[in-house]
Amino acid sequence: MSKLPQITAFFWIMKICATTLGETAGDLLSMTLNVGYAVSSTILIGVFLITLVTQLVSKKYNPLLYWTVILSTSTAGTTMSDYMDRTLGLGYATGSMILFTLLLAILSFWQFSVGSLSVTKVKTPKVELLYWTAILISNTLGTALGDFLADSSGLGFAGGAILIASLLALVLAADYYTKISPVILFWVAFVLTRPFGATLGDFLTKPHIKGGLGFGTIGSSIVLASILAVCILYTTLKQKKRLVTGLSNNE
Repeated sequence: MSKLPQITAFFWIMKICATTLGETAGDLLSMTLNVGYAVSSTILIGVFLITLVTQLVSKKYNPLLYWTVILSTSTAGTTMSDYMDRTLGLGYATGSMILFTLLLAILSFWQFSVGSLSVTKVKTPKVELLYWTAILISNTLGTALGDFLADSSGLGFAGGAILIASLLALVLAADYYTKISPVILFWVAFVLTRPFGATLGDFLTKPHIKGGLGFGTIGSSIVLASILAVCILYTTLKQKKRLVTGLSNNE
């Protein structure tokens, strides 16, 4: 039995919401609460490991648990990226290249050791661990790319979000009108939704003078957490309804 959700339009909505919340929550801890990037990374990586182990030992798909792990990879990825780019002084471009190379290495190892990068066949501990490792690195990479687009490219927060949204639209069009592998398109979209969430998060939190909406990390995090909670509740109820319907049909 697969422990992962179906890849639907609703999945991508929740993914964008979770990664945007990861950006705002990570900034809330490291900057607003002034915990610092190194300590924040340590705390959030610890939270990620706890949620990951819980997910790995789980025997079935649990929407709340799954999206909690996604959120923890997003928040950890935010502080990890900031630590690399700012505290270590690598810069957005160098940090992005390092993370991109690391992600390619993980996906290549997955492909050659398993024979497929399909996310519909994640049913063994080894593949599931590779899946979550790739997600953590892709979310960290997405943060660095989002910060690069917002701060260094000259596009600003809104411009960076528009660019990534346009690229995601091209991926969607390719899914419908080309024969490009759905697995490749999934991972391209998965990586792109993180910088989209990063730039969108910056757009929500940064002050007007910096091109943002000025909601702040606290206000934005509360709004995004509420939206994600509603989405998780909806998918949980939908899953239970599907299970009850299936049991009824088998009687």
